[in-house]
Amino acid sequence: MIYVFLSVLFSVAVSIVIKVARSKQVDTQQLVLWNYPIAVLMTYFLLKPDLSNSMAQQWPFVIYIPLAILLPTLFIFIALAIRSSGIVKTDIAQRLSLFIPLIASFLIFREEMVWTKMIGIGVGLVAIICSISWNKKVEESQKNVWIYPFVVFVGMGIIDVLFKQIAQHTEVPYLTSMFIVFVLAMLVAFGILCYQVRILKRNLDRNAIGWGLLLGVFNFGNIYLYMRAHRALPDNPSIVFTAMNIGVIVLGGVVGVMIFKEKLSKINQIGLFLAVISVLLIAYL
Repeated sequence: MIYVFLSVLFSVAVSIVIKVARSKQVDTQQLVLWNYPIAVLMTYFLLKPDLSNSMAQQWPFVIYIPLAILLPTLFIFIALAIRSSGIVKTDIAQRLSLFIPLIASFLIFREEMVWTKMIGIGVGLVAIICSISWNKKVEESQKNVWIYPFVVFVGMGIIDVLFKQIAQHTEVPYLTSMFIVFVLAMLVAFGILCYQVRILKRNLDRNAIGWGLLLGVFNFGNIYLYMRAHRALPDNPSIVFTAMNIGVIVLGGVVGVMIFKEKLSKINQIGLFLAVISVLLIAYL
């Protein structure tokens, strides 16, 4: 569970960087795209992935390619979802995406169903619903736009499942898989950036470069530790899926209240309490 805990810390740090950068009028889309170069460099120099020709023949590109496309593009869909459908619906889409990897844990990865774990997962799902900011006023320019939140819901769930599949692909070291995914994601990100600057004629935000490199440090740590967690618990992917999502909600809530002075309703507070209970049930029963 230590890898899950550390991954949660890095994941919340990613959100903090994005939130602070946004408050400083930094283009958050470009910020996200710039995080991949530093992630690639850190993976290569610190983890020294095996890039030998014999290893390259076993690379599962059928997993790498969709993951590399989803990682940078999903951030853009999150921004579009917030703009078109409001924060509340986007919140719901992101947090309820937990259903997809949980279903995959039992249907695809053939994890054994244990009643105590199922109870913990059930409590966790209730915690997610309670943690959503139901009382926020949503500004919607187009009330019938639903495609962006739906893409966020499906995309985040698929990313979790793909990371689990990479962790299970033991023929290739996960460090190597991380490097390949980061390189491919960087190429996709630069393709998106070039499109925005050349075709859409958007200005290049130079401040986004520095913030993006900082974001890359935490993004690297988050994904590295997340994959380590799956390797450490190969027969219990639901523990990783649930504990990761619940942990981010709990720590994110604490950071929001303590640092950013955000308000929590009574139902939000109940959600945070249930999230703690859920993690304890899943981890120790």
